[in-house]
Amino acid sequence: MPNFILTGESTVKRRTMPVAAALAATAALLLTACGGGSDGSKGNNDKIAGAGTEASTSPSPSASAPADKNAPTFAFPSDITVTVDRESTGDAAKDAALRDLAYAAEARLEAFAKGNGQTSNLNRYFAGYARTYWIDRVAELKKEGLTVTGHYRYFGFEVTDISNSKTVAVRYCEDQSKAYGKVIKTQKVQVTKPSDKDFILNTLQVAKDSAGDWQVTRQSWKKGDASCVRG
Repeated sequence: MPNFILTGESTVKRRTMPVAAALAATAALLLTACGGGSDGSKGNNDKIAGAGTEASTSPSPSASAPADKNAPTFAFPSDITVTVDRESTGDAAKDAALRDLAYAAEARLEAFAKGNGQTSNLNRYFAGYARTYWIDRVAELKKEGLTVTGHYRYFGFEVTDISNSKTVAVRYCEDQSKAYGKVIKTQKVQVTKPSDKDFILNTLQVAKDSAGDWQVTRQSWKKGDASCVRG
């Protein structure tokens, strides 16, 4: 997702932090599409994107068919496509957490595309500070007269720590080199030169709710992380 969604770099490196704290550290909502910018938490531009069905591209207006009977259904405009590269770990519990993490990312993208931070999917896969953060971000973007467009790719899904049966630390990478901002009124796409900063490492905490879904509760990010950058 275009880098005005996430402004600046998380002030906490390689560990999760409350998304509310991340919001405080990223004061300005800057309007820049993919590429460009420098590191640091000084109001520089970052982007955040959603995710799609495993190893597939989301068609329009609906995302690919649900993988199981409880899977969510997503709707995207025709100018948004999503690819998720996620392999099985061989562990059912880890795979379930990573599956729902991908759904959460896709739910976030859908919310930005619709200009509605209160979608059923975002409420299903985000909780606490994380939900509040993205609701606010979606509202800010819509107020600026902006939306999102382009291609979104997610890969490198990994469970990094299991504190207990209901709390898991996870991570994944985003490739936003073909993701851009778009002015709603004019439909003008705001394209900038791709760079390593288009590759973002997301580190998150997910927790299982009473319905059995894994929800994002905490999140941090680092753009240009060497483990995510691709040529």
